[in-house]
Amino acid sequence: QVQLVESGGGLVPAGGSLRLSCAASGRTFTNYVMGWFRQAPGKAREFVSSINPGSSSTKYSGSVRGRFTISRDNAKNTHYLQMNSLKPEDTAVYYCAASADGVAYLYWGQGTQVTVSS
Repeated sequence: QVQLVESGGGLVPAGGSLRLSCAASGRTFTNYVMGWFRQAPGKAREFVSSINPGSSSTKYSGSVRGRFTISRDNAKNTHYLQMNSLKPEDTAVYYCAASADGVAYLYWGQGTQVTVSS
């Protein structure tokens, strides 16, 4: 059974940092694009960041670029999202996901809550 499990969410004051992890099991995602998405209350799920299999290419949404950093450790089948300078508007449930083609994300985690207090 393929699973993606997020961890590292929590409550942090504005300006603080969190590091999210996404551990995969059930298959190897070495050749997959791994991504992070988020969904705030009352809003649609939105793309946050992605990283290609070789970690040579990363993408970020405009709202997080320069503050968030995505990385991956293929040996651990895990990828990460380092979030710095957090803002209240970053409050959301964060989901990790995996895509074979970089377009359609077929595997999703259950989400982890990030709350940034003002």
